[in-house]
Amino acid sequence: MNRRNLLGAVALGGGALAIGGIASRGIVGGEDRPLSLGSSANSLRIPKLYSGEKVDGVRTFDLNLRHGVSRFLDGVDTKTIGINQPYLGPTLEMHAGETVRMNVSSDLSETATVHWHGFHLPAAADGGPHQPIAPSSTWSPSFEVKQRASIFWYHSHAHRRSGPQVYQGLAGAIYVRDAESERLDLPNDYGVDDIPLIVQDRAFNRDGSFAYSTSMPDIMTGMTGETLLVNGTIDPVFEAQTDLLRLRLLNGSNARFYRFGFGDGRSFEQIASDGGLLEQPYRTDKLVLAPGERAQIIIDLSDGSPIALMADSIGGMGMMGMMGTRSDRQRFTVLNISPAAQRRRATPMPSRLITLPRIDPAVAVKTRRFVLNMGMGMRMMRGGGFTINGQSMDMQRIDETVKVGTTEIWQVENASMMAHPFHIHDVQFRIIDRDGQMPGKGEQGLKDTVVVAPREVVRLLLQFTDYPDPQLPYMYHCHILEHEDAGMMGQFLVTS
Repeated sequence: MNRRNLLGAVALGGGALAIGGIASRGIVGGEDRPLSLGSSANSLRIPKLYSGEKVDGVRTFDLNLRHGVSRFLDGVDTKTIGINQPYLGPTLEMHAGETVRMNVSSDLSETATVHWHGFHLPAAADGGPHQPIAPSSTWSPSFEVKQRASIFWYHSHAHRRSGPQVYQGLAGAIYVRDAESERLDLPNDYGVDDIPLIVQDRAFNRDGSFAYSTSMPDIMTGMTGETLLVNGTIDPVFEAQTDLLRLRLLNGSNARFYRFGFGDGRSFEQIASDGGLLEQPYRTDKLVLAPGERAQIIIDLSDGSPIALMADSIGGMGMMGMMGTRSDRQRFTVLNISPAAQRRRATPMPSRLITLPRIDPAVAVKTRRFVLNMGMGMRMMRGGGFTINGQSMDMQRIDETVKVGTTEIWQVENASMMAHPFHIHDVQFRIIDRDGQMPGKGEQGLKDTVVVAPREVVRLLLQFTDYPDPQLPYMYHCHILEHEDAGMMGQFLVTS
């Protein structure tokens, strides 16, 4: 399946997900309160916006990993993990150029980590498997925010435990702001016309607990579920107070790929990819996101019509997906949007957003090759089937060493039968080409996670500008979390 067919693929069959009679709990301003709503409509939970506190000029965040109990289903409690709350965490707000400190304490019963996904920062602050947080301990990394304005996220990256910990709720969104983006006339009022949507599919047992499976089929295809949570809400509804609505989409699912679009087929403007704004808005009517990927879109509601943001599940986006897991062929309702009778009028969208450096492969001093593969049969059963360049993850082995101050091309090849979202720590990269063809407009900005289709070759341009460390590595891996946990991950050092 080539990239063009892959992006256009929608799993066949399955209708709109209908969940009736479900009550939820709404988080408004960080306070948990019951919602007395009938039928299947629940107000969208908006995670609390947490800006930390300035301590001696350093923006400081106090984050506590904790066990919790959440109510997703009517009258049924679910054991969860959260950050400062029972499930998920607050949206952290910070600004480019400032120094932040993260005081992360843990009340969990097992070792965890917190990875700042998409951030350029020292390896010691990265939050990968080399920075474990033991029960009853605190980890306090500090780093300068060197990102462009965008939505990033934080989540567990514990060695061989990322999948189950994220599934239980150890994740949250991060807003980075900068002066360049703040000057633009874009929707920017958090919780009003600027909404984060953390999209996750989950499976439930009869007793209401999360059904996280470690069976071989679920490891091979990645763990999926039949129920969609959006910011921890089932079947959410949002009343829009403005004609223009900015949605920051984060695919926080362990393994499921989604094709987003609106139920009435209307188009929208994509304004950003993983690492920040595109150079200009890109008008489209569909958007595919793999696990770990983010995008920002703006939808015009000036006609006053209620609409629904939908997500077609795209199996494994390859042969594995066609094998058919129990839930890889569904259409989900992500968000029902109800425009209020009185709304703030729309203002014209800017035709130009930012200017990005030109992509010039000629400046690269080296090309590295990364081949993603999945074994079959007994090799898979023994845990050695998920590989990059023929090797499974080994915490004691450094796979690559790059020199600080250099630019490289990383050529990622997919030798397996399903698509893999390839994530690289430490840097935002640019996509040079896919099988020799220029990437689509929505992928021409800054990225940290890229989908590589079966048999596809994708070339990436990376700059390693600073933070040399001769001992502590960064990770690169498949962001299907079950594949990462099973060994589809490697390590690289940045050295002087």
